[in-house]
Amino acid sequence: MLIAEELLEKLKNAEPDVSIIQTYWNNSNLENKFQELELKSKDENFWKNPNQAEILKELSNIKHQREKYLYIVNTYKDLPELIELFSQDQEELEKIKQDTHKLIKEMLSFKASLLLNEPEDKSNCFLNINSGAGGTESQDWAHMLLRMYVRFCEREDFTVTIMDYQQAEEAGIKSATLFIKGKNAYGILKGERGIHRLVRISPFDSNKRRHTSFSAVMVTPEAPEVEITINPDDLRIDTYRAGGAGGQHVNKTDSAVRITHIPSGIVVQCQNERSQGQNKDIAMKMLKAKLIQKQKEEERAKDQALERKKIEWGSQIRSYVLHPYKMVKDHRTDTESPQPDLVLDGDLMQFIESYLIWSAKS
Repeated sequence: MLIAEELLEKLKNAEPDVSIIQTYWNNSNLENKFQELELKSKDENFWKNPNQAEILKELSNIKHQREKYLYIVNTYKDLPELIELFSQDQEELEKIKQDTHKLIKEMLSFKASLLLNEPEDKSNCFLNINSGAGGTESQDWAHMLLRMYVRFCEREDFTVTIMDYQQAEEAGIKSATLFIKGKNAYGILKGERGIHRLVRISPFDSNKRRHTSFSAVMVTPEAPEVEITINPDDLRIDTYRAGGAGGQHVNKTDSAVRITHIPSGIVVQCQNERSQGQNKDIAMKMLKAKLIQKQKEEERAKDQALERKKIEWGSQIRSYVLHPYKMVKDHRTDTESPQPDLVLDGDLMQFIESYLIWSAKS
Protein backbone atom coordinates (compact mmCIF):
# COMPACT_ATOMS: atom_id res chain seq x y z
CA MET A 1 0.00 0.00 0.00
CA LEU A 2 2.98 2.28 0.65
CA ILE A 3 4.02 2.20 -3.02
CA ALA A 4 0.49 3.10 -4.13
CA GLU A 5 0.40 6.15 -1.83
CA GLU A 6 3.85 7.25 -3.00
CA LEU A 7 2.82 7.05 -6.66
CA LEU A 8 -0.43 8.93 -6.10
CA GLU A 9 1.53 11.66 -4.30
CA LYS A 10 3.97 11.93 -7.22
CA LEU A 11 1.10 12.31 -9.65
CA LYS A 12 -0.55 14.91 -7.45
CA ASN A 13 2.69 16.91 -7.38
CA ALA A 14 2.86 16.70 -11.18
CA GLU A 15 -0.60 18.23 -11.63
CA PRO A 16 0.64 21.85 -12.09
CA ASP A 17 2.98 20.74 -14.89
CA VAL A 18 0.20 18.84 -16.67
CA SER A 19 -2.03 21.91 -16.32
CA ILE A 20 0.67 24.12 -17.85
CA ILE A 21 1.07 21.74 -20.79
CA GLN A 22 -2.71 21.61 -21.40
CA THR A 23 -3.10 25.39 -21.16
CA TYR A 24 -0.20 26.02 -23.51
CA TRP A 25 -1.48 23.46 -26.01
CA ASN A 26 -4.95 25.03 -26.05
CA ASN A 27 -3.56 28.57 -26.34
CA SER A 28 -1.10 27.70 -29.10
CA ASN A 29 -3.77 26.50 -31.57
CA LEU A 30 -1.54 23.53 -32.44
CA GLU A 31 -4.45 21.09 -32.54
CA ASN A 32 -6.29 23.17 -35.16
CA LYS A 33 -3.07 23.56 -37.11
CA PHE A 34 -2.55 19.79 -37.07
CA GLN A 35 -6.10 19.14 -38.33
CA GLU A 36 -5.68 21.76 -41.05
CA LEU A 37 -2.36 20.34 -42.31
CA GLU A 38 -3.60 16.76 -42.05
CA LEU A 39 -6.61 17.63 -44.20
CA LYS A 40 -4.43 19.44 -46.71
CA SER A 41 -2.00 16.51 -47.00
CA LYS A 42 -4.85 14.09 -47.77
CA ASP A 43 -6.20 16.18 -50.62
CA GLU A 44 -6.05 14.25 -53.91
CA ASN A 45 -4.24 17.15 -55.60
CA PHE A 46 -1.74 17.65 -52.78
CA TRP A 47 1.10 16.21 -54.89
CA LYS A 48 0.77 19.30 -57.14
CA ASN A 49 1.29 21.71 -54.23
CA PRO A 50 4.61 23.58 -54.69
CA ASN A 51 4.99 23.79 -50.89
CA GLN A 52 4.47 20.06 -50.40
CA ALA A 53 7.84 19.44 -48.68
CA GLU A 54 7.44 22.33 -46.23
CA ILE A 55 3.87 21.34 -45.37
CA LEU A 56 4.84 17.72 -44.75
CA LYS A 57 7.76 18.77 -42.57
CA GLU A 58 5.57 21.06 -40.47
CA LEU A 59 2.90 18.36 -40.22
CA SER A 60 5.48 15.81 -39.09
CA ASN A 61 6.76 18.16 -36.36
CA ILE A 62 3.30 18.98 -35.03
CA LYS A 63 2.23 15.32 -35.24
CA HIS A 64 5.24 14.35 -33.12
CA GLN A 65 4.35 17.02 -30.55
CA ARG A 66 0.71 15.94 -30.59
CA GLU A 67 1.59 12.30 -29.95
CA LYS A 68 3.67 13.32 -26.94
CA TYR A 69 0.92 15.60 -25.69
CA LEU A 70 -1.73 12.88 -25.94
CA TYR A 71 0.56 10.34 -24.27
CA ILE A 72 1.15 12.67 -21.30
CA VAL A 73 -2.47 13.74 -20.85
CA ASN A 74 -3.96 10.25 -21.28
CA THR A 75 -1.33 8.48 -19.18
CA TYR A 76 -1.73 11.04 -16.40
CA LYS A 77 -5.47 10.42 -16.45
CA ASP A 78 -5.16 6.59 -16.52
CA LEU A 79 -2.42 6.00 -13.94
CA PRO A 80 -4.43 6.84 -10.77
CA GLU A 81 -7.10 4.36 -11.84
CA LEU A 82 -4.47 1.66 -12.38
CA ILE A 83 -2.88 2.40 -9.02
CA GLU A 84 -6.23 2.03 -7.28
CA LEU A 85 -7.02 -1.13 -9.22
CA PHE A 86 -3.70 -2.85 -8.34
CA SER A 87 -3.18 -1.28 -4.92
CA GLN A 88 -2.66 -4.74 -3.35
CA ASP A 89 -0.54 -6.19 -6.17
CA GLN A 90 3.11 -5.33 -5.53
CA GLU A 91 4.34 -6.78 -8.82
CA GLU A 92 1.94 -4.68 -10.87
CA LEU A 93 2.67 -1.61 -8.75
CA GLU A 94 6.37 -1.93 -9.56
CA LYS A 95 5.49 -1.81 -13.27
CA ILE A 96 3.23 1.19 -12.69
CA LYS A 97 6.06 2.85 -10.77
CA GLN A 98 8.29 2.63 -13.85
CA ASP A 99 5.49 4.06 -15.99
CA THR A 100 5.04 6.93 -13.52
CA HIS A 101 8.74 7.81 -13.54
CA LYS A 102 8.75 7.70 -17.34
CA LEU A 103 5.68 9.96 -17.49
CA ILE A 104 7.19 12.57 -15.17
CA LYS A 105 10.47 12.60 -17.11
CA GLU A 106 8.63 12.92 -20.46
CA MET A 107 6.33 15.59 -19.02
CA LEU A 108 9.14 17.85 -17.80
CA SER A 109 11.03 17.48 -21.07
CA PHE A 110 7.90 18.17 -23.13
CA LYS A 111 6.96 21.20 -21.03
CA ALA A 112 10.39 22.72 -21.67
CA SER A 113 10.20 21.95 -25.41
CA LEU A 114 6.76 23.56 -25.66
CA LEU A 115 7.46 26.69 -23.65
CA LEU A 116 11.01 27.20 -24.95
CA ASN A 117 10.75 26.49 -28.65
CA GLU A 118 12.69 29.39 -30.17
CA PRO A 119 16.32 28.81 -31.26
CA GLU A 120 17.53 31.66 -29.02
CA ASP A 121 15.84 30.16 -25.94
CA LYS A 122 18.71 27.73 -25.43
CA SER A 123 21.28 30.54 -25.23
CA ASN A 124 23.06 31.98 -22.23
CA CYS A 125 22.11 35.60 -21.68
CA PHE A 126 23.03 39.04 -20.39
CA LEU A 127 20.60 40.62 -17.93
CA ASN A 128 20.92 44.36 -17.41
CA ILE A 129 19.23 46.35 -14.62
CA ASN A 130 18.98 50.16 -14.70
CA SER A 131 17.51 52.29 -11.94
CA GLY A 132 14.84 54.76 -12.98
CA ALA A 133 14.16 58.36 -12.05
CA GLY A 134 13.86 58.92 -8.33
CA GLY A 135 17.42 58.83 -7.04
CA THR A 136 18.13 56.71 -3.98
CA GLU A 137 14.69 55.06 -3.97
CA SER A 138 15.02 53.66 -7.48
CA GLN A 139 18.68 52.80 -6.98
CA ASP A 140 17.82 50.74 -3.90
CA TRP A 141 15.02 49.05 -5.88
CA ALA A 142 17.50 48.20 -8.67
CA HIS A 143 19.73 46.53 -6.07
CA MET A 144 16.74 44.55 -4.75
CA LEU A 145 16.07 43.32 -8.29
CA LEU A 146 19.72 42.38 -8.70
CA ARG A 147 19.54 40.24 -5.57
CA MET A 148 16.24 38.71 -6.73
CA TYR A 149 17.72 37.54 -10.03
CA VAL A 150 20.90 36.23 -8.42
CA ARG A 151 18.80 34.23 -5.95
CA PHE A 152 16.59 32.93 -8.78
CA CYS A 153 19.65 31.78 -10.72
CA GLU A 154 20.96 29.98 -7.65
CA ARG A 155 17.64 28.12 -7.38
CA GLU A 156 17.83 27.09 -11.05
CA ASP A 157 21.54 26.10 -10.89
CA PHE A 158 22.51 28.84 -13.34
CA THR A 159 26.00 30.28 -13.17
CA VAL A 160 25.96 34.06 -12.61
CA THR A 161 28.83 36.44 -13.25
CA ILE A 162 28.49 40.15 -12.46
CA MET A 163 29.97 41.79 -15.56
CA ASP A 164 29.37 45.38 -14.52
CA TYR A 165 28.29 47.02 -11.24
CA GLN A 166 27.73 50.76 -10.94
CA GLN A 167 27.23 51.53 -7.27
CA ALA A 168 25.08 54.50 -6.30
CA GLU A 169 26.29 57.23 -3.94
CA GLU A 170 23.93 56.69 -1.00
CA ALA A 171 22.44 53.22 -1.44
CA GLY A 172 21.75 50.64 -4.12
CA ILE A 173 23.04 50.66 -7.70
CA LYS A 174 22.73 52.81 -10.77
CA SER A 175 23.04 49.76 -13.01
CA ALA A 176 24.37 46.22 -13.17
CA THR A 177 24.89 43.60 -15.87
CA LEU A 178 24.81 39.86 -15.21
CA PHE A 179 26.04 37.11 -17.51
CA ILE A 180 23.81 34.09 -16.87
CA LYS A 181 24.92 30.69 -18.06
CA GLY A 182 22.74 27.59 -17.96
CA LYS A 183 20.23 25.43 -19.82
CA ASN A 184 17.60 27.61 -21.55
CA ALA A 185 18.79 30.68 -19.60
CA TYR A 186 17.55 33.21 -22.18
CA GLY A 187 14.27 31.39 -22.81
CA ILE A 188 13.48 31.29 -19.11
CA LEU A 189 14.43 34.91 -18.40
CA LYS A 190 13.36 36.69 -21.60
CA GLY A 191 9.93 37.56 -20.16
CA GLU A 192 11.59 39.62 -17.40
CA ARG A 193 12.36 42.35 -19.92
CA GLY A 194 10.49 45.54 -19.11
CA ILE A 195 9.74 47.97 -16.30
CA HIS A 196 9.43 46.69 -12.74
CA ARG A 197 7.51 48.87 -10.24
CA LEU A 198 7.90 48.89 -6.44
CA VAL A 199 5.44 50.44 -3.96
CA ARG A 200 6.56 50.60 -0.31
CA ILE A 201 7.12 52.78 2.74
CA SER A 202 10.49 54.30 1.99
CA PRO A 203 13.32 53.41 4.40
CA PHE A 204 14.97 56.66 3.26
CA ASP A 205 12.01 58.93 4.11
CA SER A 206 12.01 60.21 7.71
CA ASN A 207 8.26 60.90 7.39
CA LYS A 208 7.59 57.24 6.48
CA ARG A 209 5.68 58.09 3.31
CA ARG A 210 4.79 55.63 0.60
CA HIS A 211 6.99 55.80 -2.52
CA THR A 212 6.78 54.28 -5.99
CA SER A 213 10.03 53.32 -7.73
CA PHE A 214 10.82 52.01 -11.20
CA SER A 215 13.70 50.02 -12.64
CA ALA A 216 14.21 48.68 -16.15
CA VAL A 217 15.37 45.16 -16.97
CA MET A 218 16.78 44.15 -20.36
CA VAL A 219 17.57 40.54 -21.31
CA THR A 220 19.75 39.76 -24.34
CA PRO A 221 20.76 36.31 -25.63
CA GLU A 222 24.46 35.58 -25.93
CA ALA A 223 25.39 35.88 -29.59
CA PRO A 224 27.65 33.46 -31.47
CA GLU A 225 30.96 35.08 -32.40
CA VAL A 226 30.48 34.69 -36.16
CA GLU A 227 27.15 36.46 -36.60
CA ILE A 228 28.27 40.08 -36.80
CA THR A 229 31.27 42.19 -37.79
CA ILE A 230 31.88 45.56 -36.13
CA ASN A 231 33.85 48.33 -37.80
CA PRO A 232 36.52 49.51 -35.30
CA ASP A 233 35.98 53.09 -36.57
CA ASP A 234 32.42 52.91 -35.20
CA LEU A 235 33.67 52.40 -31.64
CA ARG A 236 34.71 54.77 -28.87
CA ILE A 237 36.58 52.92 -26.13
CA ASP A 238 37.06 54.55 -22.73
CA THR A 239 38.86 53.15 -19.71
CA TYR A 240 38.23 54.03 -16.08
CA ARG A 241 38.89 52.73 -12.60
CA ALA A 242 36.67 49.90 -11.44
CA GLY A 243 34.38 50.66 -8.52
CA GLY A 244 32.29 48.74 -6.02
CA ALA A 245 33.03 45.42 -4.40
CA GLY A 246 36.20 43.70 -5.57
CA GLY A 247 39.73 42.63 -4.80
CA GLN A 248 42.83 44.65 -4.06
CA HIS A 249 43.15 45.76 -7.67
CA VAL A 250 39.93 47.77 -7.56
CA ASN A 251 40.38 51.57 -7.97
CA LYS A 252 44.17 51.24 -8.49
CA THR A 253 44.32 50.83 -12.28
CA ASP A 254 42.15 51.88 -15.21
CA SER A 255 41.12 48.29 -15.90
CA ALA A 256 37.40 48.90 -16.48
CA VAL A 257 36.30 49.38 -20.10
CA ARG A 258 33.35 51.24 -21.62
CA ILE A 259 32.60 50.80 -25.33
CA THR A 260 30.22 53.07 -27.23
CA HIS A 261 28.95 51.93 -30.63
CA ILE A 262 28.56 55.35 -32.24
CA PRO A 263 26.05 54.53 -35.05
CA SER A 264 23.56 52.82 -32.73
CA GLY A 265 24.35 54.67 -29.49
CA ILE A 266 24.64 51.34 -27.63
CA VAL A 267 26.97 51.52 -24.61
CA VAL A 268 28.41 48.49 -22.80
CA GLN A 269 30.89 48.32 -19.97
CA CYS A 270 32.76 45.70 -17.99
CA GLN A 271 34.89 45.90 -14.86
CA ASN A 272 34.71 42.32 -13.68
CA GLU A 273 38.16 41.10 -14.78
CA ARG A 274 41.56 42.23 -13.53
CA SER A 275 43.03 43.19 -16.89
CA GLN A 276 41.83 45.83 -19.30
CA GLY A 277 42.20 43.37 -22.18
CA GLN A 278 39.88 40.82 -20.58
CA ASN A 279 37.30 43.48 -19.79
CA LYS A 280 37.48 44.72 -23.39
CA ASP A 281 36.92 41.22 -24.78
CA ILE A 282 33.86 40.69 -22.58
CA ALA A 283 32.47 44.15 -23.38
CA MET A 284 32.82 43.40 -27.11
CA LYS A 285 30.91 40.16 -26.61
CA MET A 286 28.14 42.09 -24.85
CA LEU A 287 28.09 44.68 -27.65
CA LYS A 288 27.77 42.02 -30.34
CA ALA A 289 24.88 40.43 -28.46
CA LYS A 290 23.07 43.78 -28.17
CA LEU A 291 23.67 44.68 -31.84
CA ILE A 292 22.35 41.32 -33.03
CA GLN A 293 19.32 41.68 -30.79
CA LYS A 294 18.74 45.19 -32.15
CA GLN A 295 18.93 43.90 -35.73
CA LYS A 296 16.37 41.19 -35.02
CA GLU A 297 14.05 43.61 -33.29
CA GLU A 298 14.21 45.99 -36.25
CA GLU A 299 13.48 43.15 -38.69
CA ARG A 300 10.42 42.13 -36.70
CA ALA A 301 9.32 45.69 -35.85
CA LYS A 302 6.15 45.69 -37.98
CA ASP A 303 4.88 42.44 -36.52
CA GLN A 304 5.87 43.21 -32.94
CA ALA A 305 4.56 46.70 -32.25
CA LEU A 306 2.80 45.41 -29.15
CA GLU A 307 5.90 43.62 -27.90
CA ARG A 308 7.96 46.76 -28.40
CA LYS A 309 5.51 48.75 -26.33
CA LYS A 310 6.14 46.43 -23.41
CA ILE A 311 9.74 47.57 -23.06
CA GLU A 312 9.01 51.30 -23.19
CA TRP A 313 9.55 53.29 -20.02
CA GLY A 314 6.27 53.79 -18.20
CA SER A 315 4.80 50.51 -19.39
CA GLN A 316 5.47 48.31 -16.39
CA ILE A 317 5.23 44.56 -16.71
CA ARG A 318 5.05 43.79 -12.99
CA SER A 319 4.25 45.57 -9.73
CA TYR A 320 5.67 44.64 -6.33
CA VAL A 321 3.48 46.18 -3.61
CA LEU A 322 4.77 46.01 -0.02
CA HIS A 323 2.39 48.64 1.42
CA PRO A 324 -0.54 49.19 2.13
CA TYR A 325 -1.00 45.48 1.25
CA LYS A 326 1.36 42.77 0.05
CA MET A 327 1.07 41.63 -3.56
CA VAL A 328 3.17 40.97 -6.65
CA LYS A 329 1.18 41.16 -9.88
CA ASP A 330 2.25 40.61 -13.48
CA HIS A 331 0.21 43.00 -15.61
CA ARG A 332 0.50 40.89 -18.77
CA THR A 333 -0.74 37.58 -17.37
CA ASP A 334 -2.58 38.74 -14.20
CA THR A 335 -0.52 36.20 -12.23
CA GLU A 336 -0.40 37.23 -8.57
CA SER A 337 1.45 36.27 -5.41
CA PRO A 338 0.51 37.53 -1.93
CA GLN A 339 4.07 36.77 -0.77
CA PRO A 340 6.38 39.45 -2.20
CA ASP A 341 9.14 38.47 0.23
CA LEU A 342 9.37 35.04 -1.39
CA VAL A 343 9.29 36.53 -4.90
CA LEU A 344 12.04 39.01 -4.03
CA ASP A 345 14.04 36.06 -2.70
CA GLY A 346 14.00 34.52 -6.17
CA ASP A 347 10.72 32.57 -6.27
CA LEU A 348 9.88 33.66 -9.81
CA MET A 349 9.02 30.49 -11.70
CA GLN A 350 5.22 30.90 -11.47
CA PHE A 351 5.53 34.31 -13.18
CA ILE A 352 7.97 32.99 -15.78
CA GLU A 353 5.83 29.99 -16.74
CA SER A 354 2.68 32.13 -16.86
CA TYR A 355 4.43 34.55 -19.22
CA LEU A 356 5.57 31.74 -21.52
CA ILE A 357 2.02 30.35 -21.66
CA TRP A 358 0.57 33.83 -22.22
CA SER A 359 3.04 34.59 -25.02
CA ALA A 360 1.82 31.50 -26.91
CA LYS A 361 -1.39 33.42 -27.63
CA SER A 362 0.50 36.16 -29.46
